[in-house]
Amino acid sequence: MQSPGAVGAVPGAPAGAVRWPTAPEVDSADTPAPVHLATDLPGTTSGGGELPPGEPASGGTGPRLRTDLPSGTPIGTGTGDYPLPAPDPRARPAGEAPEAPEADTRAEAGTPTGADPGHEPAAQPPAAQPPAGTGAGPRTCVFCGVGRVALDDYCEHCGKAQPRERDHMETSLDTLAAVSDRGLRHHRNEDAYAVSPAALPDGSPAVVAIVCDGVSSASRPDEASLAASRAASARVLDLLALGTHPQAAMHEAILAASEAVNALAGDGGADQEHAAHQNAPACTLVGAIVAKDLLIIGWVGDSRAYWVPIDREGPSARLTEDDSWAAQMVAAGLMSEAEAYADERAHAITGWLGADAYELEPHTVSFKPDRPGIVVVCTDGLWNYAESADEMASVLPVDAADRPLQAARTLVGHALDGGGHDNVTVALVPFPVPGQGAGSAWGAAAERTAAGGP
Repeated sequence: MQSPGAVGAVPGAPAGAVRWPTAPEVDSADTPAPVHLATDLPGTTSGGGELPPGEPASGGTGPRLRTDLPSGTPIGTGTGDYPLPAPDPRARPAGEAPEAPEADTRAEAGTPTGADPGHEPAAQPPAAQPPAGTGAGPRTCVFCGVGRVALDDYCEHCGKAQPRERDHMETSLDTLAAVSDRGLRHHRNEDAYAVSPAALPDGSPAVVAIVCDGVSSASRPDEASLAASRAASARVLDLLALGTHPQAAMHEAILAASEAVNALAGDGGADQEHAAHQNAPACTLVGAIVAKDLLIIGWVGDSRAYWVPIDREGPSARLTEDDSWAAQMVAAGLMSEAEAYADERAHAITGWLGADAYELEPHTVSFKPDRPGIVVVCTDGLWNYAESADEMASVLPVDAADRPLQAARTLVGHALDGGGHDNVTVALVPFPVPGQGAGSAWGAAAERTAAGGP
């Protein structure tokens, strides 16, 4: 921790606000990388330029909106739910044996359970058959036990949606953890994440977390989020290994994610039945990099990052500003924050990754926290149930630094208990990065990442 005398106050900051010292590093334009308070956070480009307050993302006379409602639902109508709610992912099908006592098995770096052989999805129903296309023959419904599962993953006998590998995913790596869940209303999980340790050229450890939320009103949102998270993570790890400044690496990672999502619009996808009536694949993105004493946040859309100090003595803070209708109304002084977020148009987003987005301008900001903390990187499926920084801090367990996987599960459970109306994804990132102890899961994974291994 730095002494109070070493921490410079930012002019105009409110009393009691977090006091971040100025970062001496330079960005990709060889100018000092800006340091922002959460109370003065309009978002910046990796060159350090502030976005004009209240200016529409399109640069036109009004914001262009995307909504996370199912395709074809006008803004302001409905609740965002699908006509038939999906089964509760926390409930076991009839006849399933109780779960064995929890064992905190450590997963490979950046590999969610359920997405890699050797890691099974949490609460996976019994007797699940191999997915179609693997050469293992037709699948049988895990609920009724007699129906054949069609290519759309629904049982032809009872009509129930079958569990998928992305319904519930978890990754745990010492003090870094991420959990994603389909929620209680969506028929599939359209979120994705990628978390991984990294090694800088001087051998010091770093960590990267990318969280993406597919836009439900667009086509193939699950593919968009997965492609974006993988592309961004791969790009930022490559650049950090080359010695690129973390803020510039985050900027380039968002551009790489955008290119990956744009490419989906041209490949057609596996299902062409309704392609002519669908929007291009799209998603939002938020990412965090912790490298030495720097915390870098980057985002496009309304997925968020929060700061919660471990000692809970300093204030918590929201580190991102939404690309949304509500945020624009507040920035323009047309509504209070309470009024804007109570409006039915609040969650219509004005920035996203996708071929039909306006000119992309990634937001990146840098911080130098004066004490250890936890960065909560999440989709709106979580922050809808803990919107303010204080609310997020209140539901984050106090032992999150020591038990990050359990803490991430607790946050997801909080959203499910609140209604689970959306997919829920959260990554918990430690600041500073823990040391790479000999023989630890963290150290071994970081060594594999530095060597170019999985």
